[in-house]
Amino acid sequence: MPYNAAANRYDVMPYRRLGRSGLKLPAISLGLWQNFGGNDVFETGRAILRRAFDRGVTHFDLANNYGPPAGSAEENFGRWMTADFRPYRDELIISSKAGYDMWPGPYGNLGSRKYLVASCDQSLKRMGLDMLDIFYHHRPDPETPLEETMGALDHIVRSGRALYVGVSSYSPELTRAAHAILAAQGTPFVIHQPSYSMLNRWVEDGLLDTLGGLGIGCIAFSPLAQGFLTTKYLDGVPEDSRAAKAGSFKPDYLSDDNISRIRSLNAIAGKRGQTLAQMAIAWVLRDPRLTSALIGARTVEQLDNSLDSLANMAFSDEELAEIDRFATDGGVDLWRAQSRIQPE
Repeated sequence: MPYNAAANRYDVMPYRRLGRSGLKLPAISLGLWQNFGGNDVFETGRAILRRAFDRGVTHFDLANNYGPPAGSAEENFGRWMTADFRPYRDELIISSKAGYDMWPGPYGNLGSRKYLVASCDQSLKRMGLDMLDIFYHHRPDPETPLEETMGALDHIVRSGRALYVGVSSYSPELTRAAHAILAAQGTPFVIHQPSYSMLNRWVEDGLLDTLGGLGIGCIAFSPLAQGFLTTKYLDGVPEDSRAAKAGSFKPDYLSDDNISRIRSLNAIAGKRGQTLAQMAIAWVLRDPRLTSALIGARTVEQLDNSLDSLANMAFSDEELAEIDRFATDGGVDLWRAQSRIQPE
């Protein structure tokens, strides 16, 4: 059946400005890191995207290597654009990234001008787009001069491939250095995408202050710690869960200490009338410097549960103090080595 977006799609979703830019994002954005690739059910992904847009999610976030296999999430997204979302293109924010291993040889990884420009072109082709709204450098490259990487982002904007640029997993110091280079070129550096959750609070140690001072927006990825900040692991490992698959969810996440913290946080969420996932998303968004929380979804029902966090976004001082007792580092930051890279 032809897709017609819900007429009331903008009635509930709040939209937040990206720093001091003119761009706004929905408070909750949808990421296609997992569950939307060639190994997944095409129509399930399609239903999730339809439901997300019907509920005001205007930002879809991808990367060149999302899948699996790598590139397949963008290919599927291109099919969904053609079938459903082409009439709504100007209502959408579509982003992609490059920085991780994508193709063989020395030019398919990290942060060279050759890799970033070629990767952006490939992403546009896979998605059938003329341009991206946001293009990110996906992670710091300790070997390529920062001037070259930022120069590539500037070229991508000036050549019409993207409207805005951003970075992901950059330290506060590297973010300031990148901003200085891009500001001198007049390039719209508007967004940083770090990992952030109740079990991974590294952004509070200087990055949020840096972004606030520079006027750069922040979108937090993995606010549910890859699904760990839900109730699914309180009674073991479900067969269809991410932890049951060999991948980014590490077995040592399921330590006794972490499970104990999850139980305590779940009890707090219950007193608030929320699921743990809903409270975790609302908690990330409690700071006005956070523009958006970037969630994933495996089903429409899971998406709806996450979006329902918008029904209760306020926290009392007492609630925040109680959460702080248990919202401590859980060893779930896969990207810690990236965020510790410093400028040369």
